[in-house]
Amino acid sequence: MVDIATRVWNHKWKIDPIVRSLIDTDFYKLLMCQSVFRNKPDTQVRFSLINRSTHVPLAHLIDEGELREQLDHIRSLSLSRGESTWMRGNTFYGKRQMFTPEFMDWFEALRLPPYHLERRGDQYELTFEGSWPEVMLWEIPALAVLMELRGRAVLNSMGRFELQVLYARAMTKLWEKIERLRELDDLRVADFGTRRRHSFLWQDWCVQAMGEGLAGAFAGTSNCLIAKNRDLEAIGTNAHELPMVYSALATDDAALAKAPYEVLSDWHDEHDGNLRIILPDTYGTKGFLDNAPDWLAGWTGIRIDSGDPATGAETAINWWKQRGEDPRDKLVIFSDGLDVDKIIELQAQFVDRVRVSFGWGTMLTNDFKGLTKDDRLAPFSLVCKAVSANGQPTVKLSDNPNKAMGPATEIERYKRVFKVGAQDPQAVVV
Repeated sequence: MVDIATRVWNHKWKIDPIVRSLIDTDFYKLLMCQSVFRNKPDTQVRFSLINRSTHVPLAHLIDEGELREQLDHIRSLSLSRGESTWMRGNTFYGKRQMFTPEFMDWFEALRLPPYHLERRGDQYELTFEGSWPEVMLWEIPALAVLMELRGRAVLNSMGRFELQVLYARAMTKLWEKIERLRELDDLRVADFGTRRRHSFLWQDWCVQAMGEGLAGAFAGTSNCLIAKNRDLEAIGTNAHELPMVYSALATDDAALAKAPYEVLSDWHDEHDGNLRIILPDTYGTKGFLDNAPDWLAGWTGIRIDSGDPATGAETAINWWKQRGEDPRDKLVIFSDGLDVDKIIELQAQFVDRVRVSFGWGTMLTNDFKGLTKDDRLAPFSLVCKAVSANGQPTVKLSDNPNKAMGPATEIERYKRVFKVGAQDPQAVVV
């Protein structure tokens, strides 16, 4: 096991590239990339960094030269032979050869496309443009680089013993969470913390701690490199990116209304079982389910990723009942802003009504709250989203209006098309 504090002190991070591999990314990125490669390979997209926590001055904290060095390193990466063998030959979700030979041939030859970086006051403008299958793979590593460089800026000012105490406290904090969670019956929880992790080494430590502390209740990790190295299940399905881009490509309001279901129709053709998970909140959960085709009710489950999670689960349960499905056979994955108290609460509320699972993110892999002076290592909300497709702006409404993104006129249009009424604002929790 790596002594993280000593590694930080001895090398001041210089020997540690933040992103070590093209598969140091979330599993759903690779699944979505294959789907895009098959269905929309020529779509031109633009991704952009969005710092929702504007009180964190990234351009003041992070040296531009060091940021470029890390981003340039990512552009030098390619799939190793061992990584290719893992993707081609491993069993994912019970299926061998999840990734097609055509996709793997393309991925093995891939180098990520150029980036555009500018300083804008105390923030960085970081964008990526090009073909969708290539550009989409920048999202997770770009976020990991920004999050970790911000952490390094704080850690660099600490002494050797201060670092040892910091990591000892963080380890104790996580272990106390694990001790509370292992008291729960029928718990199923996975690591979803790659994009806003404190560091790669810390995420790897957290995953090992979860594996030992929770044993069979720990379902695996979304991080493909850690899953490969630790012989764990790689966890993930799909994300808002797919309906956002498909919708931006719609030529009129009628096509726009159909776009989120076209995404899942394409997905249905490629995947079955536990990969058939609906993410319904891109343009409002209730409207999406009210207008969903009957075949979607037969899917395995739903992921709740915005709004009040209990309300989202109740909406899903009622929808399944209306469509003649037994909710007790369905899987509900909670993945928004989770920490131990919320996991315990939701588990107690729904464990006997649906199959419950949790994708635990930032507060698993980056909970350094209260551990430094002025809370300088507290996690913050940073995203990298598709903002246009073939020159048309993308829109996300969410079940939380505070997470909405896109031009104001397009947001109003989407609300009209998808019949989104009043929404209750929720604090955006990292």
